[in-house]
Amino acid sequence: MTELQNEQVHLVRRPQGAPVAEDFRVVRGPVPVPNDGELLLRNLYLSLDPYMRGRMDDHHDSYAPPYALHAPPGGGTVARVVQSRRDDFAEGDLVVAPDAGWRTFAISNGADLRRLPSDIKQPSRALGVLGMTGFTAWWGLTAIGKPRYNETLVVSAAAGAVGSVAGQIGRLLGCRVVGIAGGAEKCRRVVEDLGFDACLDYRAPDLAGRLAEAASDGIDVYFENVGGIVQEAVWPLLNNGARVPVCGLVSGYNGAPDASGSIHALLMSLIVKRIRVQGFLNADHLKHFGEFEQEMQRWLDTGQLRAHETIIDGLDQAPSAFASLFEGANFGKLVIELPA
Repeated sequence: MTELQNEQVHLVRRPQGAPVAEDFRVVRGPVPVPNDGELLLRNLYLSLDPYMRGRMDDHHDSYAPPYALHAPPGGGTVARVVQSRRDDFAEGDLVVAPDAGWRTFAISNGADLRRLPSDIKQPSRALGVLGMTGFTAWWGLTAIGKPRYNETLVVSAAAGAVGSVAGQIGRLLGCRVVGIAGGAEKCRRVVEDLGFDACLDYRAPDLAGRLAEAASDGIDVYFENVGGIVQEAVWPLLNNGARVPVCGLVSGYNGAPDASGSIHALLMSLIVKRIRVQGFLNADHLKHFGEFEQEMQRWLDTGQLRAHETIIDGLDQAPSAFASLFEGANFGKLVIELPA
C-alpha cells in the first residue's frame, strides 16, 4: 500500500507582475501528527481569491502579513477532521478553516474553525456564497452601500465570487442593477443566470458612453471590486449622496498602473457630491455572520439567489487556476477540489 503523503504547493518566488508556474512548486512529504490540543485536518476544498496576490509580495502595504517563501500560501478551506486530540471536535467533523492553505493535510488548534452541518449538501458553498465571499458582498452592500428601492447599483467584476452575489442582493432589495464584466459571454450569463438588468463588457469600446446610457439616471451605489478604467467610467456618473463600498482593486494587484485620473479631482468630487467611499474588511464584522448566514440560506432555499462556482480538480492545478483569476476565466466562486 502506498504511504499517505501530504501534497503541498509552495510559493518559491515572489511574483513579478502576474503569477506564473515558476513561482510555485508542488512538494510532497509526510502527513503531520497533531500534538495534545490539536487536530489533523484533511482539506477537501480550497478557496482561491484575488487578495492572495498581495500577500505574495513582501513589500505590499496590506492588512495581512506576506506569505512565507518555501511554504504553502494560506487560504480558506473546507476540511474534515481525521484525527482529534481535543474534546470539542471529533473525527469526521466537517469544518471551515480560514487559513489552512494550499496543502492536503494541515494542523489546527481548533480556535478559528467553523463547524459545518454533517448533512450539508454542497460543502464548497461554505467558501463562497455561504462563506467569506458571500459575507463580503452582503456586508459591503447592505451596511455601506445601503441600497434603496429603485436606485441604480453598478457592480464591477459582476461575474466574480463577490460581485455576482452583491448584484443579486441588490436586485432582491429593489435596485436596478448594472454589472460590468469581461467578455460578451460573461455579460450574457450575468443577465440571464443572475438576473442583472444589464451588463457591460469593459473590454469593448467606449465603456464610459455605454455606461452613461445604461445608467441614464446616474449611479447611486457602486460596488467597487476593480478600480482602473472601470472606476474611471463610473466616477463621473455618481449621483449626489452616492455610496461606494470598496471591496477590492483587482486591476492593480499584479503591479499594473491604475489609471484612475487626478487624485485632486477625485477628492474634490467627494466634497461636491457628498459621496461616501469606505473600504472594509469582513473580519471586522464577524459578529453579523449568523445574521448573514440565515438570510443568505433563505434566499438560496427559495431560489431567489443563485450560487455559481468554478470547481477545478486537483491541488496541483492551484497555481494555474489562481493565475486565471486575473484573466477573468472563472464565473462565480473559484474553488480547488482535493481528493477526499
